[in-house]
Amino acid sequence: MATSKKAVVLISGGLDSTTVLAIAKSQGFECYCMSFDYGQRHRAELAAAQQTAQALGAADYKVISLNLNSIGGSALTDTNIAVPEASTEGIPITYVPARNTVFLSIALGWAEVLEASDIFIGVNAVDYSGYPDCRPAFIDAFEKMANLATKMGVEGSKLTVHTPLMKLTKGEIVQLGVSLGVDYAKTVSCYQADEQGRACGRCDSCRLRKEGFAAAGVADPTPYQS
Repeated sequence: MATSKKAVVLISGGLDSTTVLAIAKSQGFECYCMSFDYGQRHRAELAAAQQTAQALGAADYKVISLNLNSIGGSALTDTNIAVPEASTEGIPITYVPARNTVFLSIALGWAEVLEASDIFIGVNAVDYSGYPDCRPAFIDAFEKMANLATKMGVEGSKLTVHTPLMKLTKGEIVQLGVSLGVDYAKTVSCYQADEQGRACGRCDSCRLRKEGFAAAGVADPTPYQS
């Protein structure tokens, strides 16, 4: 399909966001990919994001540096907080305060510069870790704000935040990605992957990823530390 519209696609190097990039590309968007070096525990996911952006033909790829570790409050940005290896009740300590709000806001800025009316993000409200900024209500509120707060919105160019994975199970996401040719062996989802991108196999993200491949009936291609 010939590309006709630009879209900013937020990618982390993980399973979900890589699938979203493949979806946006399949829908005919010219994809401008953005990742964040926000003080997370490892950089393996950023290397994976760059690799998948190139493999899926992104028109451009940017890494934005932020110091969310300077405020802490999450096991993903504060090394003094251990990454849990069992499911917990409520919002888990791996939640990064306001992360998706910050990421979407910067993506919105780039979309204005590009004159792009579409932003894609891989949030999911079915098989997810309980993060409040992955819910449909949050996305709806952000999209409304974006159209009120931007030059393009005021001038009548409606901006849409696409969440194609919102209502899919992890197994359905894997099946969709496989149908679009995603190489999941090159993605990194683990909260505490090593420098080679090998997963721990124990954290909540690893558990959800394993369950997704099993539900999809797809062999798990994830490289594990042991």
